[in-house]
Amino acid sequence: MRLLGPREGVGGTQVSPGGNAWIRCIPNPMLCPSTTAPFGGEVEGQSSSPATHKKVGSAAIRGTLREGRRGQGASRDEERSAEVDADAQPASLPCDTMRSHGTPSDSMKNKRRPEVSLPLPKALTGITGLDEITGGGLPAGRPTLVCGSAGCGKTMLAMEFLVRGAAEFGEPGVFMMFEENAAELTANVRSLGFDLDQLVKEKKIALDHVHIERSEIEETGEYDLEGLFIRLGHAIDAIGAKRVVLDTVEALFAGLPNHAILRAELRRLFRWLKDRGMTAIITGEKGEGNAITRYGLEEYVADCVITLDHRVTEQISTRRLRVLKYRGSAHGTNEYPFLIGARGFSVLPITSLRLDHAAPAERLSTGIARLDDMLGGQGVFRGSSVLVSGAPGTGKSSIGANFVDAACRRGERAVLFAYEESSAQILRNMRSIGIDLAPWMKKGLLQIYASRPTLSGLEQHLVAMHDMVKAFHPAVVVVDPISNLTLEHSETDVMPTLMRLIDFLKQQQITSLFTSLTTGGSGTSAPEDSQVGVSSLMDTWLLLRNVEFNGERNRLIYVLKSRGMAHSNQVREFVLSDAGIDLVDVYLGADRVLTGTARVAQAAHERSAAELRREDHERKLRQLAAKRKAIEAQIAALNAESEAEAAEVTFAIAQESLQETTTQQNSAAMAQLRGGSKSGNAPKRGPR
Repeated sequence: MRLLGPREGVGGTQVSPGGNAWIRCIPNPMLCPSTTAPFGGEVEGQSSSPATHKKVGSAAIRGTLREGRRGQGASRDEERSAEVDADAQPASLPCDTMRSHGTPSDSMKNKRRPEVSLPLPKALTGITGLDEITGGGLPAGRPTLVCGSAGCGKTMLAMEFLVRGAAEFGEPGVFMMFEENAAELTANVRSLGFDLDQLVKEKKIALDHVHIERSEIEETGEYDLEGLFIRLGHAIDAIGAKRVVLDTVEALFAGLPNHAILRAELRRLFRWLKDRGMTAIITGEKGEGNAITRYGLEEYVADCVITLDHRVTEQISTRRLRVLKYRGSAHGTNEYPFLIGARGFSVLPITSLRLDHAAPAERLSTGIARLDDMLGGQGVFRGSSVLVSGAPGTGKSSIGANFVDAACRRGERAVLFAYEESSAQILRNMRSIGIDLAPWMKKGLLQIYASRPTLSGLEQHLVAMHDMVKAFHPAVVVVDPISNLTLEHSETDVMPTLMRLIDFLKQQQITSLFTSLTTGGSGTSAPEDSQVGVSSLMDTWLLLRNVEFNGERNRLIYVLKSRGMAHSNQVREFVLSDAGIDLVDVYLGADRVLTGTARVAQAAHERSAAELRREDHERKLRQLAAKRKAIEAQIAALNAESEAEAAEVTFAIAQESLQETTTQQNSAAMAQLRGGSKSGNAPKRGPR
């Protein structure tokens, strides 16, 4: 049975009497360039004559084997078996030195080729995450097998590979389908944002539906794919295609009972695509049991094999991708979750295993002034990760809302992933503590993504986070809380997922804040347990705790760690009020920290004691002032008395001095008077 026409055979063979094929190398300047004489050498199965080395491809060997066996009257099955054997031989063989057991001649052994390490050419898929997993895309010019069960996304991956190649990398492609027609396929992928009609008009993509129905085919010969090659080759040449998709390969061989023919034609299909240099994706169905493919051969002839899986665990469905094989290239070998969303096919991006993300020195405010003071006075580093853990009702969500509010006030974008409350409920509750997030949403600075953890699988939640971050480009991301993701998943699944998310955000220089619920209390479990076990990945860890004392419960906050900065080791009381969030210094009692009304009572007591001390000081000062005044009055009186006494003494002294002076004057006067009377009565004496 043929699709369109017969295959062209390659002549030029002889058959030895023993049944071994004599292979005549077909002249081809691309395969066997002659250097000494026109090409005409023959290679016999037992020949070992040394001659000039010439190469022939396995395609030529297959053709000559087929014609040789036809000359013997061999059946088509025997011909195809011979082709399979020929494919097992090296792709390049010496034309005149080939032995039956494949041992090279002595001259070939003595001649060493220089070792050249060239990178394998690759073609970018444009699919988020897949190019990172494969180390740069799919092998260029080689076929890739994408296999999986129904509904796992084989057609979507292949179509996005083709569309991205045509639209982003300038590589037109041919999509040959065997199940859906062109109209159905165009309608199905329109939901992903792909306009196939426009791409077809621009001759960037060619869609070809090959209808194969076994009930409508009458067999007149044996099955081969020569007609398919002619049809596919025409589509490739029409648009100059570089990429090809065949969806699905099983449709070509549906109902074919002869597995020898099937194996040979599969090999011919993959070889034909290689010879044309097509970067191809061939989709295949998963086999029964643990079999990768239905026929168990496709994965061996393909250069790259990607398996897709759609599994349901505890009523939660997830899709996962694994690169099973990649010849000539290193690749990720783990299973990676992927999502088919509104923007196409996205695989969970790979994080940097070398931890080579940047570490900016810029600091960001948390929006709480006193909390910034506890963190070295400037807040947290940009691009760092912050964990806020605590028991229910301690205020974790309030800190997260305050964090995004502070970012929006700086004019930065923020995303809040909420897994406990709806967007409207968050907006209403935050207004009660003075945080209004609605204006930021209207301005396009804030997006709130609210969903239940049971809405989808863990991987889909994480891929949705990646997609939103990539699309919105926020500076701050808050996840509230990460502990809710463990409700339907084990911690062994959540831990690697969160590790990838944290590393991804750090690579994007996005400052992240995660809230986590701690269970138990100081009497039953360690309060420093972050439940999910990611505290070691965090740069800053804030712990909120409820303290019950004096008939009430109050909140405390302290910094467990903060890498790269000096931070406070003091405990602060965490207070929520209409005015917002505030941190208050706690009071140290005789044997415990005082908070709440005990702190208020202690503060009142201290204020009263301070007032009493002040009044006592004032009273003492008044007494001192009065005493000082009394003393000053006494001093003044004594001074007056002293001055009076001094005046009396001065007067007495002056009086006595006056009396003495008067007495002296009187005495002098009396003495003069007495002397005058004597001189008047005495006789005068003359000179001698």
